[in-house]
Amino acid sequence: MAHAHLTINPAFTVGPVRRRLFGGFVEHLGRHIYDGIHEPGHPSAGPDGFRRDVIDLVKELGISTVRYPGGNFVSGYNWEDGVGPVAERPRRLDLAWHSTETNQVGLHEFQHWLDLVGGELMLAVNLGTRGPKEAAELLEYTNVPGGTARAAQRAANGRQEPFGIAMWCLGNEMDGPWQLGHRDAEDYGKLAAMTAKAMRQVDPDLKLVACGSSGRGMPTFGEWERVVLTHAYDDVDYISCHAYYQEHDGDLGSFLASGVDMDSYIESVVATVDHVRTVKRSSKRVDLAFDEWNIWYMSRWQEQARTFTIDEWPVAPRLLEDRYTVADAVVLGGLLISLLNHADRVTSANLAQLVNVIAPIMTEPGGPAWRQTTFFPFSVTSQAARGDALRVLVDADETTTATFGAVPVVAAAATSDGPTLSVFLQNRHLSEATTVTIDLRASQPTGAVSARGIWDTDVRAANDLRDTQRVGLRTNDTARLSDGLLTVELPPVSWTALTVARTASDEV
Repeated sequence: MAHAHLTINPAFTVGPVRRRLFGGFVEHLGRHIYDGIHEPGHPSAGPDGFRRDVIDLVKELGISTVRYPGGNFVSGYNWEDGVGPVAERPRRLDLAWHSTETNQVGLHEFQHWLDLVGGELMLAVNLGTRGPKEAAELLEYTNVPGGTARAAQRAANGRQEPFGIAMWCLGNEMDGPWQLGHRDAEDYGKLAAMTAKAMRQVDPDLKLVACGSSGRGMPTFGEWERVVLTHAYDDVDYISCHAYYQEHDGDLGSFLASGVDMDSYIESVVATVDHVRTVKRSSKRVDLAFDEWNIWYMSRWQEQARTFTIDEWPVAPRLLEDRYTVADAVVLGGLLISLLNHADRVTSANLAQLVNVIAPIMTEPGGPAWRQTTFFPFSVTSQAARGDALRVLVDADETTTATFGAVPVVAAAATSDGPTLSVFLQNRHLSEATTVTIDLRASQPTGAVSARGIWDTDVRAANDLRDTQRVGLRTNDTARLSDGLLTVELPPVSWTALTVARTASDEV
């Protein structure tokens, strides 16, 4: 049996856990919107066409800020197509995903859906085929109270009050050759700065996200961030990070250690950002928006990708509908641990995506909606991670991986809001349980302890249409607290959340 010893002192913090860390992402892609969140005629749908069973699951997931409408989709999108009378909206070719976009759901409808789920809109502007003028006009439409043509247009379209959108993405993955309007870092950095300046002339208090690299493996990674921020540092608040992980060639050990890669990715981008800050002698701090992250079996998508003819433009085809296993959920829990351990600089993040498309929630047309395995670590962490992220000192046995070499057998993060302490643990060992001892004496906890998580004797088990409840949260009854020392036994390939009340009167 492997062992790990953790020390946690609430006096040593990483930074506040902001609710925007638990954001999501909705793109006009595949069955995400149509037959996903929006299915008129479904037994659970309201008169607005939105499925209430999906809304309930999104609420349970604990999503905060939702990035919309893309993604690759946004680089060919005209926002004007998605406002005004629905019956008069044009059908357009979506070049990003080779589909037909009906525009039945646009800005107003999506904001209505967000109001139902209790989320905040994070809006992306098209800097692939459009520019500062169109971005400023969209901002005028959404945020100016009145007295202009765009504000009057918004009112005529059914919303008198402004949307009040605070957070905006300046394009998407502009470093990627697959992106409409792809350009080099010099050109994008100048465009981002120009667009940001134009938008701030409308509303100086916006939070603006410049495009970072679309992945750590891009050949321009690092230099892209440096050049873009050299032009735009004074004009933006965030640089974005995108990362997707998958198991390669049956190497589950390396897959379980994906958080090691995310840690390094974050720390590399922070170093680059702070280098630009030093060169500019700036007192301003630019943070990271990890606005796309998830498990994505991209190799499957590439294998299944087909060549379409000019007359094949399907509406809401089944695209990127990955089926997630227990192992995938354990990895996703480990990635959440990485985000919490960098809460001082990663102050916004978006799980990509929410429904049907590489998603924690799946639906069947006319049928049920259900939780994928990855739903569970996200929902529990979103609920339990409150207050400040705490520094965790880890002294653990190691396990060897093909990709990352020797790594600690346990990954850990902790948060505290005062009355309650939460500890999040991932056991990376493939076959052995790990006994973890957590020194909490600095917190002097005397209250109740609960432990729940996800593991299974079959790490390939999943929830699907045939059995929507095969995998769920499990209770770990091994957690014991004595004299400030908390011990727990973690099953192999598992993710666990511990919640500890600081006093006996506190509720867990």
